Amino acid sequence: MDRHPLAPGGGRLLVLPVVAASLTRAVGFHALHRYHRPDWSEARNREAFGAAGELPGHGHDYQCVVTVRGPVDENGMIIDLVLLDRLLDEEVVQPFAGKHLNLDVPAFAYGRMLPTCEALATYLFPLPQGVALERVRIMEDPTLYADCTGIS
Repeated sequence: MDRHPLAPGGGRLLVLPVVAASLTRAVGFHALHRYHRPDWSEARNREAFGAAGELPGHGHDYQCVVTVRGPVDENGMIIDLVLLDRLLDEEVVQPFAGKHLNLDVPAFAYGRMLPTCEALATYLFPLPQGVALERVRIMEDPTLYADCTGIS
C-alpha cells in the first residue's frame, strides 16, 4: 500500500492497478408515443401496430440505463457522478419527460422513425460527450427493453 495525498488524515490507501471498469446509472421519465406510419392506410397501421397505433398514443414509465466504461482514476471513479447525472438530466430526462415523443421530439415525428425502444436507445447512444459508452438501455417496462452498444 502507498500513501495517497487524498487519503483522510494522510492515511494509507490501496493503490488500484489501472484497469477498465464499468459504471451503470438509471434515470426514469414518463412519456407518450404512438406507432403510426402516415404513408400507410389506417387498416394497415391497425394490422401492424394494434392498440399501439391508436390515438392519441399511450404512455410508459421509461427507464434509461446507461453504462460507461473506462479506467478507474485516483479517486476510484470512472466518471464523476455529478457530471453523469447532469448529462442524463440534460440529454434524457428534460427532453423526454412528460412529452409525446411523436409530437415533441423531431426525430420521432410522424413520417420519421417510430419511437420504439430500439430507436430510442440508438438515438441516445451518443449521449455523453467524452465518455466511453458501453451500453444505453431503454426499458418500457420490466419485460420490454432494447440495448444499443454502438455501431456493429
